[in-house]
Amino acid sequence: MEFAEKRSYMRMSVDCEMQYRLVNSASFYAAQCTSLSGSGVSFIAQHAFEVGKAIEIQIAPQYLVNAALTAFIEVTRVAPSTSANYYEIAAIIKTIKG
Repeated sequence: MEFAEKRSYMRMSVDCEMQYRLVNSASFYAAQCTSLSGSGVSFIAQHAFEVGKAIEIQIAPQYLVNAALTAFIEVTRVAPSTSANYYEIAAIIKTIKG
């Protein structure tokens, strides 16, 4: 069975904690990052967002070998998670900060 990858960047499955906040908010919330690529991210969060919403994320690596990632993203998909009261969020990375 052949599969043609159409993504510009390879997606990596990850399982790490991250923080997020709405761009105009001072409050950060915890989430669980599930995948990351050069152009996008997906994570599980307690909040559902409208498609097109701008969010700032911070992903700190578990080990100090990698640098932390702070980026601005745009939500592209929101779906209820299999875990009660959580949502699966997919987003495009618009800008990497710093």
